[in-house]
Amino acid sequence: MLEAAGRLLLDEGMAALTFQRVADESGASKMTLYKWWPSPGALAAEAYFAQSAPVLSFHDTGDLRADLTAQLESFVRWLTEEGAAKPVAELVGTAQTDPDLARAWSENYALPRRELARERLRIARAAGQLREDADLDVIVDQLWGACYHRLLVLKVPFDASIVPALVDHALHGAAPRS
Repeated sequence: MLEAAGRLLLDEGMAALTFQRVADESGASKMTLYKWWPSPGALAAEAYFAQSAPVLSFHDTGDLRADLTAQLESFVRWLTEEGAAKPVAELVGTAQTDPDLARAWSENYALPRRELARERLRIARAAGQLREDADLDVIVDQLWGACYHRLLVLKVPFDASIVPALVDHALHGAAPRS
């Protein structure tokens, strides 16, 4: 069911993701779908999580800059080259009026993904790669928030070429280096 829903979401967008369509594509009954998900939006969110998880893994090689760059480049490619931009925009947009989707997005995707990044940053801080007083949430907001801002607010094209500058500014700021 999740595979069928994920395929529909990525190929055709939120409008295609109805319980009837997912039931037809997966061979499951609509009743089963209603039993497991409170709304098609909640199903869409879970299907997105399942599809994105392998793409958006967060590695720890010991090199914070390389790890942030690799993860952020994967995220940007997922959005811009692998077709996730439209479904993500639709999921975030629909979450504004669908409380089941909003809860699923926050609890099962946004907060856990944020915690993965924060954990990597905590490890870097413990290793002396970040200042003790570095605000990990601000760093996460700077990196991933910039991508969401370009996608959802500015609606401007972007690609992975922005990643090195995002990482550099998040780690070193914009002040001249001495």
